[in-house]
Amino acid sequence: MPGMVDTHIHAPQYSFTGTRVDLPLLQWLTTYTFPTEAKYKDSDFAEEVYTRVVRRTLKNGTTTACYFATIYTDTSLLLAEIIDKFGQRGFVGKVCMDMNDNVPQYKEITADSIQETERFVKELLEKKYPRVQPIITPRFGPSCTEDLLGALGDLAQACDLHVQSHISENEEELKLVEDMFPAYQNYTELYDKNKLLTSKTVMAHACYLSEEELKLFSLRGAAISHCPNSNFSLRSGVLNVQKVLKHNVKLGLGTDVAGGYSASMLDAIRKTMMASNSLQISKVNETGLTLEEAFKLATLGGSQALGLDDVIGNFEVGKEFDALLINMKASDSPFDLFSADNFEDALQKFLYLGDDRNISEVYVAGKQVVPFSSSV
Repeated sequence: MPGMVDTHIHAPQYSFTGTRVDLPLLQWLTTYTFPTEAKYKDSDFAEEVYTRVVRRTLKNGTTTACYFATIYTDTSLLLAEIIDKFGQRGFVGKVCMDMNDNVPQYKEITADSIQETERFVKELLEKKYPRVQPIITPRFGPSCTEDLLGALGDLAQACDLHVQSHISENEEELKLVEDMFPAYQNYTELYDKNKLLTSKTVMAHACYLSEEELKLFSLRGAAISHCPNSNFSLRSGVLNVQKVLKHNVKLGLGTDVAGGYSASMLDAIRKTMMASNSLQISKVNETGLTLEEAFKLATLGGSQALGLDDVIGNFEVGKEFDALLINMKASDSPFDLFSADNFEDALQKFLYLGDDRNISEVYVAGKQVVPFSSSV
């Protein structure tokens, strides 16, 4: 089957994945996330966690991942090196944030943030990795000044770069953005007016976008990363995927490690189904997504969201071979097949019940990357 595309994952947060999802977003960031990310100045610590997250996501069938790193340039470059070494396809963003009153040791001076981002982009491009690209990464509205957002938008435009950030994840964040940036009509306009909402942009969450904002997303060709595990785990909200798709907005799925407690895109597919079911139960939508539609979002949808749908996402002739070899009858498989099961039954069982034990081989651009070679 086609390799899966994780459109939103925080590599440094992998160290506490599966723990600490007991607070709402803003309190979660200041209590757990920012203090953890501040440790990534240490290259030994960064190397261990980054190696493990790339290995884990590849084993889980993620052939392409769009990563947030941290504010530290050198260890963000190290993440890109590790992704290249293991053969994963990816985007890496050095995080930019010049406001953080609650954890002041984890922020940058505006000029430094811009200068270091320029250095990050330049040095990463000079490496000429075949499948790892830089992505401009303002953390989100509340941690950036207008000066920083504007400069990052200019840089993205000048170098024709991809952009990632967060938008409208929870209601407290939304209120904070309204208070901090009263000159803008809404959160989407904040990014748009600063040249950060483009056809190369992917924004995570987007639970509370208005019709007007969705129209602007569609007009700009910007994409949304749906992160249902995190949205449920931090009790942030429920994105109405069908409403987004009706507005012709590109949409992929994200694990959002570690707000999302699983680094598996199979989990993202399952939680996408649960989120859709919950909107049907609450009568927001008359119908729900099918498993086939959720699977498409995890593959082709993700490739569209990252602007890679001419290269990956399915097995169309001429695309690169990013693929998983699935063994439905692996000796330690977590599910059982019966003689009456047809192909569709087997596929559904894998999508709902399977895990890395069923993923025997992983290929990126035709090269086998799992099982891992002895050189890595």
